[in-house]
Amino acid sequence: MKPNETLPDTKDTPVIRTDFEDEATWKRICNLILLPVRDGEEEFYAYVDFVDDPKLRYLSVKELLAMVPQGYGHSFVFVVDREAMQQPEFPILVVDLYGESGRTFRAIPSEVQGIQNNLSIANMDFYEFADRVDGDGVFRGFKVP
Repeated sequence: MKPNETLPDTKDTPVIRTDFEDEATWKRICNLILLPVRDGEEEFYAYVDFVDDPKLRYLSVKELLAMVPQGYGHSFVFVVDREAMQQPEFPILVVDLYGESGRTFRAIPSEVQGIQNNLSIANMDFYEFADRVDGDGVFRGFKVP
């Protein structure tokens, strides 16, 4: 990235691609994110915009945070990085931009809808997901006791 470049302005929560080695896996992850999640009679969707720009190749969290423009309309972003592309569950990196700037956790694609829906309307806080990850740092949903 060039100095002074900023994250793209998107209507919905960005899903930023930083690994460009496998187009088929990228498309598969995008499709998994777009699948509706059913809760009883209701279906929930992730409201996201996919950012597929090679200029963001290998972007680190620190570099990403430096690119957040003043007044950015999103408090968090999803990042499809090398780890997300190479692991069997495709654990997507979730990055807090403001509250605990730079705090991260990973989430499987079927949990993106709940995370995006709840964080976007401030129904829940970032830590409520980040503090509920499994031992490997991946959020796979809230466990019912």
